[in-house]
Amino acid sequence: MSGGQRHTEPVDVHLILRRETAAGPEVLLSRRAGQVYATGLWHLVSGHLDGPHEDVVAALVREAREESGVVIDPADVRAAVTVHHRSPEGASRTGHFFELRRWQGEPRIAEPDVCDAMEWAPLDALPAQMVAYCRAGLDAYTAGARLAVHFQRPGDAIAFDPGADRLHLVPDVTGRPGPTGPDAAVVEFAERAVGRITKWTDTSWTRENSRVWRAHGAQGATWYVKVHQNERFHSREVRGLRTWAPTLGAAAPRLVAADETLRAVVITAVPGRLLHGVVLAPERERAIFHRIGALARRIHQSSPARPAPASSGPAIAKADRQLAAARAHLRPGDEKFVRDLVAQAEHLEPLEWVETHGDFQLRNILYGPDTPAPTDEAEDSGPFVAVIDLGRSEPGPVVRDLVRLSDAWVGRPDLYEAFLAGYGRHLTPAEEARLVIDAALDSVSGIAYGSPTVIPSWSSAAGGHCPGCEPSTPDPSHRQEKPGERRHGTHCRGRAADCHRASAGPRGHLR
Repeated sequence: MSGGQRHTEPVDVHLILRRETAAGPEVLLSRRAGQVYATGLWHLVSGHLDGPHEDVVAALVREAREESGVVIDPADVRAAVTVHHRSPEGASRTGHFFELRRWQGEPRIAEPDVCDAMEWAPLDALPAQMVAYCRAGLDAYTAGARLAVHFQRPGDAIAFDPGADRLHLVPDVTGRPGPTGPDAAVVEFAERAVGRITKWTDTSWTRENSRVWRAHGAQGATWYVKVHQNERFHSREVRGLRTWAPTLGAAAPRLVAADETLRAVVITAVPGRLLHGVVLAPERERAIFHRIGALARRIHQSSPARPAPASSGPAIAKADRQLAAARAHLRPGDEKFVRDLVAQAEHLEPLEWVETHGDFQLRNILYGPDTPAPTDEAEDSGPFVAVIDLGRSEPGPVVRDLVRLSDAWVGRPDLYEAFLAGYGRHLTPAEEARLVIDAALDSVSGIAYGSPTVIPSWSSAAGGHCPGCEPSTPDPSHRQEKPGERRHGTHCRGRAADCHRASAGPRGHLR
């Protein structure tokens, strides 16, 4: 204490009476009226403690009955968030917000001299005319925060103003502002780029080191915030977002901000849903693969092709390491088959290098059934498709983007032909041969470094078993690939590389 009289301030309680509806959660709001503070603005049912004899839960139960007529069992009260608030006039107070999902009675206007309306409002579409203090508490609650500071400045309006949003979410002991949000430093970086974020939704893949969140802004906009596991993934994604991604227009995210130290990016949201696992009619599938081919063409033609650097063929040293790691899970003859394929690469003509996505597969391609397709090119008409996740983007041969995508047309030559029609050309003999080689190496990588987990359903896994291979029974010694990686060679009786010979498409044979 710096001297003088000890500071004291009022303590408020706020009732978040919440109900679930088919359209989403709603909260009860009352509109202030008469000779009261913030008349005409919407607010939660709330009030002050009557004195030192009353605790915050008892005060909440009393205020709920007095203002709305509902009866609350103290055992049903749940702490939501605490907000330290300062008004534009400079007076401060502490507000405790509590969530209630069970009560007795129908809410009604019990004090008509200070309230002229009471309504249920969607939690994600609150009315514009709200008390800024109350709106700050609800935004902090929606974000999952436990403590927030809302210090308004002289001249700020009593009503909520998105342009003068003073809410600051205080991270908890884990360093996060809420249970699903990123670290405080990442939150600060993101909010410098796009303004205050009211809600974080973890959208990471179910694998180690995947850190992606959907960020909901105070004014309704949505972005994605991603933290890369290492500098290489970060630099590749940032480069791709700055070079070829803008040429795709709405079919790729836009870079909003990047931080090299945090290895973090903020990007725009792209409409649509992941194609991985989506079941569609065959005719619709062919139309989509035609569009995927056109999308691949636009990526590869975003800058002029250039000669391949020296020693840019299949990485033989890497193949040695991967084969050694996967050896316990390979069948007799698999390793020799893969080594023979790699040896043939020495006799192939070098392939030109283009911009590539690097992880071009259905889990990174979005399909928007209700989103209009861009009309910048006549041949691109058809369903809307877009690409995300550029962390493996770097220059390479065209077939680099077909290795993992080729899983999708195993047993479906019509999808392969639709892709090529959209792409605008067939592969050259050298590209076909290189695709088989790279696909076999990718299979070995998936076997070598996949999670040591038994695949629960062999025949029902996406893509089923390879053409000509009989599904085998589960074997605990097999290793499961990373989500979305190739399954060939881990659940087929046929040889791993044989599966890839089939998956390279109807024209995918060695010359």
